[in-house]
Amino acid sequence: MSQTLMTAIEVEGGKGPAQALRPASIPVPTPADGQILIAVKAAGVNRPDVIQRLGFYPPPPGAPATLGLEVAGVVAIAAGRWRLGDQVCALLGGGGYAQFAVCDARHALPVPAGLDFVQAAGLPETVFTVYANVFEHGALKAGETILIHGATSGIGVAAIQMAKAAGARVIATARGASKAAQAVQMGADIAVDATAEDFETVARAHGGVDVVLDMVAGPYFPKNIEALNTGGRLVHIAAQAGGTVELQIMKIMQKRLIITGSTLRPRDADEKARLAGEIERVVWPWIAAGKVKPIIDRVFPLAEATAAHAWLETGEHLGKVMLEV
Repeated sequence: MSQTLMTAIEVEGGKGPAQALRPASIPVPTPADGQILIAVKAAGVNRPDVIQRLGFYPPPPGAPATLGLEVAGVVAIAAGRWRLGDQVCALLGGGGYAQFAVCDARHALPVPAGLDFVQAAGLPETVFTVYANVFEHGALKAGETILIHGATSGIGVAAIQMAKAAGARVIATARGASKAAQAVQMGADIAVDATAEDFETVARAHGGVDVVLDMVAGPYFPKNIEALNTGGRLVHIAAQAGGTVELQIMKIMQKRLIITGSTLRPRDADEKARLAGEIERVVWPWIAAGKVKPIIDRVFPLAEATAAHAWLETGEHLGKVMLEV
């Protein structure tokens, strides 16, 4: 490959508001052994990108300092099972907001048939997160009920579809009547407007829930505990309303609850590779069958990353916010 420089998005000053994002010319990354170089066609914009931009989520050792955790594109330098020109989507440690990105060859998956690059780039971060937390840590099974908070976020939309594909019943929460209606359109069996209804009361009126996927925490924590049935599992993936909660140990013991949570980015390469294999085995057939579809809210050019971040931060999106290269 003859190109040595590329356009990427940097955070001016290392951290700041959305307006701190700037296009910059930086060297094209060189893949290490076992890595591929991807000519990026599209990249997903995710909440962790915003947190990193604000200075609170540093990249793991060895990852690029620039933003971007998921991309889709064409293999420009091959490794592993991939060949030059293959169309892939991939989970990254960083560096996706750019014309080129490197990743462990094991963390890439084939672009599903029928999807374009923008749609495919919206899969990795959300699908990996949902699969690990809902189906592995949360152990959701067919016939069970899951309560999903933040139903219209990228994670929420993917979780609703994946839970339904697995044969579960879904109760979803969203802020506002219109967003609750969107959750039903995405496949939720019951949607709760969290600004007007008490989700704990609704969940208990419908028999309680077996799994909660929570990105809110704070005041939601005791309500999640009450909503869970005996043997239930509470899985945290963020704490947007506060990370410190009061835990009633006796309630946990009486209901035999499991409280857990995880982040995706710090997992080691082998663990991410294992997850990728499971996702290709389980989730890719759901996509092929039309049971799981990437929902794209808005697409911005790479140079307009500031506008993409600003839109994501409004919370008005349904599904994924994307950058096109």
